[in-house]
Amino acid sequence: MKLADLIDQNAEELAALDAIDAGKLYRWSKTEISSVANMLRYYAGAADKIHGEVLKMSREFHAYTLLEPIGVVGHIIPWNFPSTMFFAKVSPSLAAGCTMVVKPAEQTPLSALFYAHLAKLAGIPDGVLNVITGFGPTAGAAISSHMDIDKVSFTGSTQVGREVMQAAAKSNLKQVSLELGGKSPIIIFDDADVDKAVELALIGVLYNKGEICAAGSRVFVQEGIYDEFEKKLVQKAKAWAVGDPFDPNVQQGPQVDKKQFEKILSYIEHGKREGATLLTGGKAVGNRGYYIEPTVFINVEEDMVIAQDEIFGPVMVLMKFKTMEEAIKSANNTKYGLAAGIVTKNIDIANTVSRSIRAGTIWINCYFAFGDDVPFGGYKMSGFGKEHGMEAVHKYLQVKSVVTPIYNSPWL
Repeated sequence: MKLADLIDQNAEELAALDAIDAGKLYRWSKTEISSVANMLRYYAGAADKIHGEVLKMSREFHAYTLLEPIGVVGHIIPWNFPSTMFFAKVSPSLAAGCTMVVKPAEQTPLSALFYAHLAKLAGIPDGVLNVITGFGPTAGAAISSHMDIDKVSFTGSTQVGREVMQAAAKSNLKQVSLELGGKSPIIIFDDADVDKAVELALIGVLYNKGEICAAGSRVFVQEGIYDEFEKKLVQKAKAWAVGDPFDPNVQQGPQVDKKQFEKILSYIEHGKREGATLLTGGKAVGNRGYYIEPTVFINVEEDMVIAQDEIFGPVMVLMKFKTMEEAIKSANNTKYGLAAGIVTKNIDIANTVSRSIRAGTIWINCYFAFGDDVPFGGYKMSGFGKEHGMEAVHKYLQVKSVVTPIYNSPWL
């Protein structure tokens, strides 16, 4: 609770650090800092509500379970949401009673170091929350393979997630939770409010300049409203303000670094070579900084690289469908399963589609509706293990069974 209060008191500086480090919009970063303070408070409230069960045995024994801290946890966090991901991992593991080593991404280490400073001011004992800066192949690999670390929690790419899991297996068989990539679909049906659907689809792929694992980067629109949707989408995408993340009128800042900037542009070129049509965008903005225009492709085949790979940038592939069954099949045509969006006024369609898509989170008539008490995590190659909610606390606990004989009990 004290740490949360200190975060609120230093919110502007923390937001500025994330904006400078990651290119995040300053005004959105301020909102994010407020959210992480509340996330801490949520898990502070959970800390004294962790308990086992008394068990009914059929013989003359008394049994119960204890939920014990798993031990030392290694947290490896990504660069796209430095503050949110720091506390999505640190908060529940603190509540569970674990000690931890946190490695922020090398691109965005500043706010993590500030949080470690605030944790000390808040009275968190030395050695409980340890922040180690470094690169993935060195510091990250050391955490994943360390014999005295009992669990590793990683958020990042599927490729690196494999390496973390392999290192954990080769060392001490430490437990692993992974929140990995995504290629999430947004399915928009004929009965949708087109203006609202356009807004959701744009935010779904342009929020945080597309550098978000749950980005709705594949948009499927039913043929009855497709033409109207496409026209309105282009108008809004062209009016999207890209620029200085400290400018309150800007809607999209720069990509995190040159490597990511060049990767996104190479995917755009690949899409053009594959035969997709560039509807709007596709170029860098200006000649300074790592800014990219909001980009929309049409005439996309589902097996194209731009429809299958996680681009992690402001790039949407827009496709048309006829029937609900076709939309479900297309939505599931991915190795990922992190999230999905459904836009419809028909509750039967919403229910059927939400139960048919293999993804960990389904948003109906909304998108990016995260919450401290709503578990978030993937299916398939998007990983396993949940962030948020009480499920996140249980990731950092072990169940111990304790059994003792009872004598002369009048009942069993």
